Amino acid sequence: MAIYPIRQFGDPVLRQRAREVENVDGALVRLVEDMFETMYDAPGVGLAAPQVGVERRLFVYDIGDGPNAVINPEIVESSGEWSYDEGCLSIPDLSWTVVRPNSVHLRGLSLEGETIDIEADELLARCFQHEMDHLDGILLVERLDEEQRKAAMSILRRRALDATLPSPL
Repeated sequence: MAIYPIRQFGDPVLRQRAREVENVDGALVRLVEDMFETMYDAPGVGLAAPQVGVERRLFVYDIGDGPNAVINPEIVESSGEWSYDEGCLSIPDLSWTVVRPNSVHLRGLSLEGETIDIEADELLARCFQHEMDHLDGILLVERLDEEQRKAAMSILRRRALDATLPSPL
């Protein structure tokens, strides 16, 4: 197994809609295993394939009930509203209060290629929505209100500038 580098804000792969997974095979199973290792190492509760540079509709997650993967997921229904402090492995060390639906019905495929339907609420529903955003090329900063987004972009621009400056002797 291998730990992948997690793509960071500014990487173009994070802004592209991922393509459907066409074959559930051994290579996909190995990718999922590596994604679990990467997610746990980060540490995080979810990780989408584009975050490790793979443009496929797949994510892994573990909110404390054990590791799971969903292939070609879609949210077929959502309801309610829930505000919660949300962060992202692709925008490390920052988080914001974001309003999302409280409950979702997610449909996709398991690693065995079987159709799965999951009714989720609160943290699990939020995890699904966050990872689905990654599969659609949407980053957390796009879910912020105007004031939050301006503050976030200021921090991210400063980080990018700091990364380009030579280190002091």
